[in-house]
Amino acid sequence: MLDVAIIGGGPAGLTAGLYATRGGLKAVTMFERGMPGGQIMNSSEIENYPGVPTVMSGMDMMAVWPEQCSRFGLKHEMITVERISLNNDGTFKIHKEDGTNEDAFSVIVGTGSTPRRAGFKNEDKFFGRGVSTCATCDGFFYKNKEVTVIGGGDTALEEAIYLSTICSKVYLVHRRDNFRAAPSTVERVFKNDKIEVLLNSRPDEVFGDDMGVSGIHISTPNGIRTLNTTGVFIFVGNDINNAVLKQADGSFLCNLNESGEVIVDLNMRTNIKGLYATGDMRLDAPKQVVCAAGDGAAAAIDAISYFMEHKN
Repeated sequence: MLDVAIIGGGPAGLTAGLYATRGGLKAVTMFERGMPGGQIMNSSEIENYPGVPTVMSGMDMMAVWPEQCSRFGLKHEMITVERISLNNDGTFKIHKEDGTNEDAFSVIVGTGSTPRRAGFKNEDKFFGRGVSTCATCDGFFYKNKEVTVIGGGDTALEEAIYLSTICSKVYLVHRRDNFRAAPSTVERVFKNDKIEVLLNSRPDEVFGDDMGVSGIHISTPNGIRTLNTTGVFIFVGNDINNAVLKQADGSFLCNLNESGEVIVDLNMRTNIKGLYATGDMRLDAPKQVVCAAGDGAAAAIDAISYFMEHKN
């Protein structure tokens, strides 16, 4: 039986593996079908990770993490976990895609979330080269430039306000005639001179060249409008990757909120003893690498205590 099973190989999962093994647990396996690293591997430039003064790609930054973790004994099994279930004795069963199972005393899940795409032409082509889903990560690259934000919820408006502190102008494009965000946030947007609101509008096509995005065509009530912005930020929601927690009867192993985020406490503990959720899949996740790493550390530290208190 594993002391801890870690599902997901992003910053949260890798950090959990590092802390769990260095903290003394011997049988720790991280299940990740592909190369470890997570969503950040798709980022072309990262310059806000503490202690890393040089700008580097997500792939370059994450390259050394697995080596550091494996040095302390973390094992990496390249396979997809389809489901986690609870055994009668309170331990967990890991159901793998090849039909085999493995038992674990505790489980740390960090399968993340997937930003939804808006569905306009060339969106995927320019993703990471002008099209982004993270203003905190990429906003600084557009300092004193014009950018476009797509979306109408709280996140879209909050990020538009954030970008207005960096960029010279922000176009906020929303497909409906009113916003779904909190009234106070909507008021702040309309009072912000640097934000131009385009309602009843939707992105049609982003265009550019080998250097990246150079503009976007927007369908408006008055026809197509071209915005010559080099940055396009999409905030139309996230799909939480919580399928691994779904049981055979359709219920979920632990408590989730209405958005599908896993409800945890400050130690990343779910309502099921020995089960932890970390990173972008958990409640109120900031969706930053440094925060995901902190989640992994917190979960592993608590999992060690849980192991020591209950194993025997």
